[in-house]
Amino acid sequence: MASEKDEILRKKVQEILESDKDLRSYALKADVVKGEAQFQGIVDTLIEKNRAEELVRRVPGIKSVANAISISTDGFITDKDVEFEVAEELAANPGVNLRHIGAESHEGIVILKGNVTDPGEIEAARSAAAKARGVKKIISQVKLKKPEESLTEIFHTQVRNDSD
Repeated sequence: MASEKDEILRKKVQEILESDKDLRSYALKADVVKGEAQFQGIVDTLIEKNRAEELVRRVPGIKSVANAISISTDGFITDKDVEFEVAEELAANPGVNLRHIGAESHEGIVILKGNVTDPGEIEAARSAAAKARGVKKIISQVKLKKPEESLTEIFHTQVRNDSD
């Protein structure tokens, strides 16, 4: 039998999931056992699954989280469909330059690839990709490189003419 404390926490977690504007339409179910929040249901996108976990982790008294939410879309979605949707989300995000970052999908696992000089661009790409339908997981293989030197900087390092 659930402890009184777990039952109070379960009600708080369930209330949070049911009151969130992005999650309330999914009828997610929650339970709490020995301080561990366990929740399940089906959502459309990875960002919604992650949001549910983020909200539950904020509940005071929750020691750990077991997120058993599944991601499902209406109808069949291919890797090409996922790649298209991810590309749309990346293009719509002003923090992502499509000349720097691209994506591939294999069974709903999206692999971000490219080279950037700003770590914030990688995070923006992860966030954007998580909004696409069919994405179950995101792996970043984006490489962080040093910003390119200007012609003046290159000249000074090669000629050793610092008085210019």
